[in-house]
Amino acid sequence: MSSRKLTDLHPQMQPLVTRFLANARAAGIDLLVTCTYRSNEEQTALYAIGRTKPGRIVTRAKAGQSKHNHTLNGAPAALAVDVVPLRDGKPIWSASDPVWKQVGEIGERVGLEWAGRWTTFREYPHFQHPQAKTLQRSKT
Repeated sequence: MSSRKLTDLHPQMQPLVTRFLANARAAGIDLLVTCTYRSNEEQTALYAIGRTKPGRIVTRAKAGQSKHNHTLNGAPAALAVDVVPLRDGKPIWSASDPVWKQVGEIGERVGLEWAGRWTTFREYPHFQHPQAKTLQRSKT
């Protein structure tokens, strides 16, 4: 099962996500962290959905390519976090709900890259470190 622990985020990602969650809360938006670190095995299973398993494609990243799979010195150090806003304790998954625009803007204001702005394969729940590609290559 994927981790939801903020301690499983990269040390440079943790303060950004902490501020993101606090700022959302201050704006009256309750966010549930649904994923921080994800193992390569879990990534492989997700990648199979819509390809070799039933369902819609949910990721384009194979194992080791996802920012959720990043490790540092062998320990989880995810460079991405997935969240969902809650309304009355229930998750709001519909991308057409206006709360997503607010959530995305709050994440961007703290310095996160929001996948809801991507032009292809938008992922509204996904936020990643703005230098994730560089940090992934450097392993620091």
